[in-house]
Amino acid sequence: MQEFEKRYDGLTVEKEMQKYWEENQVYDYTPDRSKPLYSIDTPPPTVSGSLHIGHIFSYTQAEMIARYRRMKGYNVFYPFGFDDNGLPSERLVEKETGVRAAELPRSEFREKCVAITQKYEDEFKSLWKSMGFSCDWNLQYSTVSKNTQRLSQKSFLALAKDGHAYSKESPVLWCTECQTSIAQAELDSNDIDSFFNYIPFHIDGKVLEIATTRPELLYGVVCVLVNPEDERYKHLIGKMVTVPLYDFEVPLLADDKVALDKGTGVVMCATFGDTTDVEWVSQLNLPYKKVILSDGTIASDVPFIADMKVKAARKEIVRLLDEKGLLLKSEKITHTVSVHERCGTEVEIIPSSQWYIDVLSKKAELLAAGDKINWHPAHMKSRYVNWVENLKWDWCISRQRYFGVPIPVWYCEACGKPAFPAEEELPVNPMETPYNGGCSCGCQSFVPEKAVLDTWATSSITPFINEDKAKEYDAETEFMPMSMRTQAHEIIRTWAFYTIAKSLYHTGEIPWQDTMICGFVLAKPGEKISKSKGNAKLSPQEVINTYSADVIRYWAANARLGTDTYFDQQEMQDASRRLITKLWNSSKFVLSHLTDFDPTYVPEHLLPIDRWIIERTNETIMEASKWLDEYEIGMARKAIDDLFWKDLCDNYIEIVKERLYKPEIHGAEQRRSGQYAIYYCLLTILKMYAIYIPHETEYIYLKGFKDFVGAVSLHKTEWPKPEQVDQELLAFGETIKNAIAEVRKYKSENSLSMRTEMESAVIVGKESQADWLKETEKDFIACNHVQKIIYDLK
Repeated sequence: MQEFEKRYDGLTVEKEMQKYWEENQVYDYTPDRSKPLYSIDTPPPTVSGSLHIGHIFSYTQAEMIARYRRMKGYNVFYPFGFDDNGLPSERLVEKETGVRAAELPRSEFREKCVAITQKYEDEFKSLWKSMGFSCDWNLQYSTVSKNTQRLSQKSFLALAKDGHAYSKESPVLWCTECQTSIAQAELDSNDIDSFFNYIPFHIDGKVLEIATTRPELLYGVVCVLVNPEDERYKHLIGKMVTVPLYDFEVPLLADDKVALDKGTGVVMCATFGDTTDVEWVSQLNLPYKKVILSDGTIASDVPFIADMKVKAARKEIVRLLDEKGLLLKSEKITHTVSVHERCGTEVEIIPSSQWYIDVLSKKAELLAAGDKINWHPAHMKSRYVNWVENLKWDWCISRQRYFGVPIPVWYCEACGKPAFPAEEELPVNPMETPYNGGCSCGCQSFVPEKAVLDTWATSSITPFINEDKAKEYDAETEFMPMSMRTQAHEIIRTWAFYTIAKSLYHTGEIPWQDTMICGFVLAKPGEKISKSKGNAKLSPQEVINTYSADVIRYWAANARLGTDTYFDQQEMQDASRRLITKLWNSSKFVLSHLTDFDPTYVPEHLLPIDRWIIERTNETIMEASKWLDEYEIGMARKAIDDLFWKDLCDNYIEIVKERLYKPEIHGAEQRRSGQYAIYYCLLTILKMYAIYIPHETEYIYLKGFKDFVGAVSLHKTEWPKPEQVDQELLAFGETIKNAIAEVRKYKSENSLSMRTEMESAVIVGKESQADWLKETEKDFIACNHVQKIIYDLK
């Protein structure tokens, strides 16, 4: 047993423990079929800038589950990856270099992306290591690595072969800032101030008043619609309407989607103002009129507003309408618009040729898959269900960007038919590798696909990336479905949904058995801490260097799973440091009385109060295990805190203290009984706290318990597995605690020192506890400084 320092120095100890774990390969994954496999699908953080405290919060919660499962006897497969391709990484590189991707040759920009993302990945990895994460870095992956590109392209080819991935030209959600198509799941909603502009359309010499927020699309109007049941306009259906300012005619048509009670009951359909316009154009076989281009400017052949940006064009059209007496009124409103979640730009709908994965026809299967997964917390399932039920678009997986997984397709120059590589050729970049083959039409010339896959199309195969790595260790490993996916609730609609879709297509099964959905860290009410907002006062590394990793980890376990929490540095510091200091001092005291302890010797007779603390410890193991099996790390921590503070520190140590100090008064065998109980209790508390504060618990273990236990690390030991507890013993312990509390209350209320001698104290208990109370009498008298005990037993 090693000597304890007077004070615990967490910042120094943590570096020592991290080095010790690495040197002893404590967390390395080794296949072991004698243990059940527990595999974790960890979210690869997006390499789009520095991490913030919110990442620490959610990733640490999941890491605690890895530690718990390992100490419950599972063989834990805990990998870590980095999502380092696609638009988020591109925007980071553009920001850091001050150069836009389109301004450089593609190969040169990709080289910059590789260098800069690698720098951030090194920072991320260093941060996770400094937090004491117990992942195996030999399992690390990157979503832009050659192997991941191979797996991602393999997934695409399989889906294309079966007809589940397809290419078509159609209206697509488009970000004019990022110059790429996007998927429905990448939309956010913003409330903006705008105007309802009331404009007169003419039919049969009469005015049809139409209110619109998009007057710049007047040139793109292809019809006007009313509800077929609207008595005001029934007689006009089928006639031609003149579009103001441009003076061309379009038909007046009818559709049930036009609201009878909204506005004037007349709407214009333009290409394209919103998704309803898309539906009408398809449903009514209407023409497409080009107005807005992919760069967010107006087409050069549109009168009055050619080559203008959209918002400038809107202002100009309103000015012209007003000037010509065609603006009946302009009404200020606040309305919701769809924006690209990556940049906040209002999204347009523009016809484009893109690749899609069919999800709309699979809603029933996707909902059934959601039913098979255990959602933690359970109410998060509703977010998934709502998303699936309200899908309007198939999943657009192609992006007109530069740094991503190339779509492995060439197109026949003559007929446009797609050609695909053989699987053994993967990964392949069509822009760098010519297609070796011919087309069925006889043409031998092919044009490469320039688009890359959406980053979600690759990160949605993380279970398969992990499986591929696991099979390097043991080709016969039964890996799928994985045990658990951990992620934030905001990406249920993306990462969870897309992964489930891919898994159903490739295996017919769910990708994981459980999901662990974490909440956000908020800077203030309603505002999450995020990279884009820059609202974190300190970087995670600064917080670690200031307070220590264990302080942050303990704080990160303070909330119910899935709930958001505020980051309060003072609160984090006070609660965590109090626990860390108390655990250090309590361990120092306990171990000072175990220098002559033999853990192989079990006293023939354990005193009732010693049996109680053992039973109370076992009860806590069962309660904490129940909560952790439900991924409720905060509730488990509370149970462990109660045992440590209220039972061990506040009561049992005080009860047994004199017996440990004075065997000549209490007896050597009675002292050994106390040693046995306090050894078991503290060691088990260290094991339970190990998932929260792994550095301090390991340090205490190495100093005081390793020689007793033998295991190279506390984290290589297992939690005891009690199956039941003795309720009578637990009730007896409560009787003693209540009696002690009454004595302390009396002394406090009478301004007496706790060491003041009292003539007597009353213990209220049960008749059945009489013998146990008698055996505990010496401890009670010593603990409370009373001369005699009066029993009130019923």
